Amino acid sequence: MKKILSLGLVASSLFIASTAIGAETYYSDQGHTEVKFGWSHAGVSMQSGEFTSVKATLSLDPDNVEQSTITATIEANSLASGFGPLDTHLKSADFLEVETYPEITFTSTSITKTGDETADIAGDLTIHGMTHPVTLATTMSHRGEHPLGAYIDYYKGQWVAFTATTSIDHQAFGVGGFSTGPISITIITEMKDRE
Repeated sequence: MKKILSLGLVASSLFIASTAIGAETYYSDQGHTEVKFGWSHAGVSMQSGEFTSVKATLSLDPDNVEQSTITATIEANSLASGFGPLDTHLKSADFLEVETYPEITFTSTSITKTGDETADIAGDLTIHGMTHPVTLATTMSHRGEHPLGAYIDYYKGQWVAFTATTSIDHQAFGVGGFSTGPISITIITEMKDRE
């Protein structure tokens, strides 16, 4: 019985080690990461903005994508619409209340491969202190050495890049006192193998 238990522990250890070895870790590159959002302004026009401060970490298992994970933290105060008074209003207690809730976070809970370069990433999104599940429809556009690495040291190493989209009901997160339809979110990022 002891031998069986020992063999089981060794096998488990080897499995954990091989999983860790197979995973690749990437970190978002702030200069090439955008979190854009858009909404209908009372049905009159489509408006948009973005968050300019984002940190994300991807643990990618290329041989078993479903075992990969990603987390992201957005600085709520980095919101920028291009119009100062609107930014101030969106950051106020009427909407994001950034002084009380300074971070927006996403933590993946599952990844489902939907094609050679596509996957649905399900996870928990926390905005304004409220957490709800969302699914990001994701397309990877690059994995490997960055084409600029041959010319610029900063780009040396391994990179991944992808675009992800989703939509949310902002009222479910307690943001805004009335609804003008869902908020569309688009994430575009390049991630490198070092911080």
